[in-house]
Amino acid sequence: MKLVFFGGSNFSVFVLEELKLHNIMPEFIITTPDKPKGRKLVLAPTLVKVWAKENGIEVIDPSSLKKDNSDFISKLSALNSRLFLVASYGKIIPQEILDIPQKGTLNVHPSLLPKLRGASPIKSAILQENETGVSIMLLDAEMDHGPILAEKKIISWENNNPPYEKDLAEMLGHKGGQMLAKIIPDWLNDKLEIKEQNHEQATFCGKIEKEDGQINLEDNPEKNLRKIRAYHEWPVAFYFIERNGKKIRVNIKSASIKDGKLVLEKIIPEGKKEMLYDDFLRGQK
Repeated sequence: MKLVFFGGSNFSVFVLEELKLHNIMPEFIITTPDKPKGRKLVLAPTLVKVWAKENGIEVIDPSSLKKDNSDFISKLSALNSRLFLVASYGKIIPQEILDIPQKGTLNVHPSLLPKLRGASPIKSAILQENETGVSIMLLDAEMDHGPILAEKKIISWENNNPPYEKDLAEMLGHKGGQMLAKIIPDWLNDKLEIKEQNHEQATFCGKIEKEDGQINLEDNPEKNLRKIRAYHEWPVAFYFIERNGKKIRVNIKSASIKDGKLVLEKIIPEGKKEMLYDDFLRGQK
């Protein structure tokens, strides 16, 4: 099978790892360009680019997928791929590219479509749902709009105990990869039917911004816990305290709810290393 894979995040890597376990390896991987990270803004590759190089797969990170990047589109066409695969790529793929492979382009989407179409389905599930799963869909030019090949609920949780984003991404990525590995042979041999989404029931989730992580410790405990766990890795939930007339930012790394109250467990005060919240309080006294 000549496969091309589009991806970028940790979710994408979990999908790739599962495909590898099932002896399904893409011949070519597309990801997004390196981005500056950290305080020194050093250019860093996507996790998918790192994985591709570790596994000896050719990888390219085009800045544009539009028609003006004719060299890139010509290279994709010359691969004669039967199928393209997408998992958390981070960009809208033009119809011109989706139509290149003979059997179209399949997407692993970490939500129960048509719920949570858009840029942040994993974080948004933690913020506002009590269950989520994985959908395998045939991509069209609209965002998460295409027909469904398979869908499965993976996890549900009580209101006061949502998963952390990293753990949920890993769970959904592996399950999505398993589903995709099972589906690919049948799809290539025309043994699968597709089902249109109910577009009237669609919900959408937007891009998360850095400032979305700020919380008020006096807010509803469940609302705050959901933010802490959804934003565990990025943008990180935080609040401010006053010290010597200055505002000090405190990042929250873990928390829980006990007796109806939010209990902070681990934090990172500005300029310091991660510590237990209780130790931080003792230092304040």
